[in-house]
Amino acid sequence: MSVIRPAAVAGSFYPATAQELGTTLQKLLHKAASNLDTDTLSNVPKAIVVPHAGYVYSGPMAARAYARLRPAKDIIKRVILLGPCHRVAVKGLALSSAKAFATPLGNIELDQDAIDQIKNLPQVSVFDQTHREEHSLEVHLPFLQIMLGKFKLIPLVVGDCDPQDIVQVIDTLWGGAETLIVISTDLSHFLDYDQAVEIDTRTCKAIEAMDINSIEGNQACGRVPLKGFLKSAKKRGMSVETLGLNNSGDTAGTKDRVVGYGSWAFHEGDCLMVEEPKQDFEQQTRDLLKDHGELLLKISAASIVNGLNKAKAVGIDMNSFPTPLQASGACFITIKKQGDLRGCIGSPQAHRPLIKDVAENAFRAGFHDPRFPKLTSAEIPELSLSVSVLSPATDMSFEDELDFKNQIRPGIDGLIIADGPHRALFLPSVWEQLPDVEIFLSRLKLKSGMKQDHWSETFTAQRFITGEVKQSGLDDPQSIWPE
Repeated sequence: MSVIRPAAVAGSFYPATAQELGTTLQKLLHKAASNLDTDTLSNVPKAIVVPHAGYVYSGPMAARAYARLRPAKDIIKRVILLGPCHRVAVKGLALSSAKAFATPLGNIELDQDAIDQIKNLPQVSVFDQTHREEHSLEVHLPFLQIMLGKFKLIPLVVGDCDPQDIVQVIDTLWGGAETLIVISTDLSHFLDYDQAVEIDTRTCKAIEAMDINSIEGNQACGRVPLKGFLKSAKKRGMSVETLGLNNSGDTAGTKDRVVGYGSWAFHEGDCLMVEEPKQDFEQQTRDLLKDHGELLLKISAASIVNGLNKAKAVGIDMNSFPTPLQASGACFITIKKQGDLRGCIGSPQAHRPLIKDVAENAFRAGFHDPRFPKLTSAEIPELSLSVSVLSPATDMSFEDELDFKNQIRPGIDGLIIADGPHRALFLPSVWEQLPDVEIFLSRLKLKSGMKQDHWSETFTAQRFITGEVKQSGLDDPQSIWPE
């Protein structure tokens, strides 16, 4: 296979152009999310089971699962995707030799480090022929691109193998909050409507009970990866949530010969919870920064200096820091040189201890902001730092563009906007340079890749607030923080 595996079913299973595809996905996801309350949306699954037919048939059901991923857009960095083979049979699990998979929305890099962990397992092989025209994996990629942005992929076509073979692969790659598992399967095939409902309901009960012995060959085309995953999930004590059941007779087909679809979300005992901002966030943040702001700035500066000396963030011994800094938190680090921006990188959502987020983002702001060259030692005396601690982002609901603008609080709100593949964030501190709502929004849209006057029915926005602490310079850089 070539370096990039091209899209095989764009134009048949889903739209072939980026614009039409993005619009289609946003409509599906908006409708799926509109019926969910905030508490439900904040509960991010570790794994999802989703259907893989054409979007007009199974897209609404798949969207019910993908809508749950929104709070983890900047947390999930790799996806393990397993689906059955429909074109070229394979024994065991098949990897691809490609370096990336393409869709109309762009290329998705394969996670070579993760692939190296499993490619020598006896049940795993590289078999490009089974990937070349396989749709069971491809149809999920645009959903993942919209919901997650940039991530790495481990695509596996699953053929004849024992469930334990699947368990071994999944357990090897399990990871933490940065890793999502996607199992691709449709349910019953080509029965009449009533028969399909009966069999699919039985399959749903088996999935809820994680009873792999009650899932037979005619119940799910992806039964092999599904059974393997269910065996691993049961061993780990996961909980399962049924998101819905339907079939092609409910969407775009006749009722005499239907295909069944279902979506499920699986959660670990310590599943990722993204909480809504509390009323007292500002006071809590003021207290945190009053008590520990100097330490956060010190760690930021130390991470920059360590980046100069060792090309990595400063090491963090969690036990040596106050408890509030060990809690999960999100921050942005802004570096300025003589008052001009010199680097700014951060985490829109909390996904690790705040003190580690500060150290990592300070290093990345200094050396991995793609807009600027890496910092040099000669610049240190001219730098200033700020640490912005973020509240969780909340979805905004509005009738039209005017309603959206009227809800924005200048000087208070940070904004995250998105439409199709376009997404961008401004911190509340940007209001200092752009105090007018119209200019603020037009610049934010341009940053995302939208036109400055862009508006559509699929446009979404989230807002958050921050607390900030600043440091005017990096004094005595060689003794800032002993690693």
